Parts: sequence; structure tokens; C-alpha cells
Amino acid sequence: MIWVLFLLLAWAAAGVSCARLCLTSMRAAAADSDVHVDHAHHCHRLTLYEAAFLSGGPARVADLTLVSMAGRRGLLLAHTGWVTVVDPDGRDDMERSVIGAIGPGGQSRIAPVRRTAAAADPVRRLSDRLVAAGLAVPYAARTAVADAVTQVRGAALGVCGLGALALMLPSQGYGEHHVLVALWFALPLVLTLSCLVIVRVDRHPGTRWATPEGVRVLRTVVGRGGGDLADLVSVAVWGVGAVGSAELRAAFGQR
Repeated sequence: MIWVLFLLLAWAAAGVSCARLCLTSMRAAAADSDVHVDHAHHCHRLTLYEAAFLSGGPARVADLTLVSMAGRRGLLLAHTGWVTVVDPDGRDDMERSVIGAIGPGGQSRIAPVRRTAAAADPVRRLSDRLVAAGLAVPYAARTAVADAVTQVRGAALGVCGLGALALMLPSQGYGEHHVLVALWFALPLVLTLSCLVIVRVDRHPGTRWATPEGVRVLRTVVGRGGGDLADLVSVAVWGVGAVGSAELRAAFGQR
């Protein structure tokens, strides 16, 4: 009857992880509702940097800044994955942080520049403004839900592993014993998988970065302007994969 001990461990892992996910999701939804009532700026008009953050987070802001500077010949983005400074004078804090990330040599690989610029103070201040406006999801709420989902996934894998171990234990019965053991372990597995499906289907009406109000405001950005501005809007909302230049896409594709 050692398999019963494995079953209890499986139920404990599934129950604790699913309970944590439910509680975390409820708290995030309640906190988001409070933000909407007290702090949401319904007439807020997004800048491209703000739209990039709400769509893809700090990394998207860094990508938008690089593409924007390359478009006005402030930077040269090579298809080999290198960036070179052409104009050392940035027009705003975002551009100056990118130039600082490139370094005094004026040339660097794009990947480390993106990481450094995404973690710079201008992006953090941008995040704080959007959270205060009720448009961005606070860092704590975003990471708490993601961690809870990861724990449920781990519990599901643990249930499968414990079930496999239980089935490999020697028994005096025949096939009926293995069927019974499999059915018992199927219950906590169904519980964890059901929670993951519910979170995915009945997910929060916002995105990973934007609150529902942020998504509503973000929709007003799509389709704004034309020409170069339309290209920058596409990068802000959809990422560098939406840029028209194949050379730029190749530059960001290098690792």
C-alpha cells in the first residue's frame, strides 16, 4: 500500500497549488477593480513608449526605441546583430539610456543593449506612471499569478511522476490493481489541468502588462497615423516582427 502514500503526496501538491492559484487570481482581480475605480485616467492618450510597454513590457520599449532611432539615422542596426551610434545626442531619456547602454565605444551587440535599456530608470518610471494611472498591471500582481500558474504546472508533472512510480511498484494483484491506481491518480491530475484550462479560458480581461482599462486605451493607438509613424505603432503594438525592413528583422533576430 505504499502507492497510497504517493497518492496523498499527489493530492497535497495539487490541492495546495490550485488553492494558491485561485486565491492569487481573486486578489489580483480585486486589486485591479480598486485601481479602476480610484485611479484610472479614462481620457489618457498613450505615447508610443506607453503603448509599447502595455503591449510587450520593458523589452518592447527598448525595441521601439532602437527602431525609432534607426529610422531617423541616430543608430545603425546591422543585420549581423550589431548596433552603432551615429548621433550621440538622444532626444529623450529613453534614447539617452540606449546610447548609454551601448557604451563609450559607440558599438555593441544589440541583445545586451536591449536588456540594459529595458532595465533602465526611464522604463521603470514609465511603468510607475502607467500603474498609477490604472493602465498597467503592478509588478507584484503580475509575478504572483505567473508564479502560481508555474506551481500548478509543476504539481501536474509531480502527479504524473508519482503515479508512474506507484504503477511500477510490485503488487499481488493483476491488471485491475493498476487500473485502480491509475484512476486514483487521475483525479488530482484532472484537478490541476482543469485549473490551468480555466485560467487560460477565463483569463483576466487584461494582458500580462495591461489592465482591462489599459487594453481599452491601447486599442485607440492601433491604426494611428501613417508612413513612418504607422511603422512605429506596429512595432509598439506587435513587436519588431511587424517592422517592414527585412534587415532590421534580421538584426533583432541575431543572438
